[in-house]
Amino acid sequence: MSDTSTAPGYYQRHIFFCLNDRANGEDSCAHHNAQAGFDRCKSLVKAAGLSGPGQVRVNKAGCLDRCAGGPIAVVYPEGTWYTYVDTADIDEIVESHLKNGQVVERLVTPAELGR
Repeated sequence: MSDTSTAPGYYQRHIFFCLNDRANGEDSCAHHNAQAGFDRCKSLVKAAGLSGPGQVRVNKAGCLDRCAGGPIAVVYPEGTWYTYVDTADIDEIVESHLKNGQVVERLVTPAELGR
């Protein structure tokens, strides 16, 4: 008998943080404390007991091509794109979306923002 708590997607939610640093001097998420946002999220998810199969995975990503909204993170399977500014924003994303499944509307990246 297989464990269905981790099937079919292995993780309930997956959040990717763009940590891209453009060497040519163009603005990028790395210039907006993206690493600190990633570190904060990973720490909070782990402390809350939310990490691991069937729960939440926090990952680094290269360019997600939404630089104009940076720093950027995206949560799947919902496909919700977030622009965050500080640790309070990360705290809210973890508590509301990653823990309770509620999108943080005030942090959703406007659909028209691309690179």
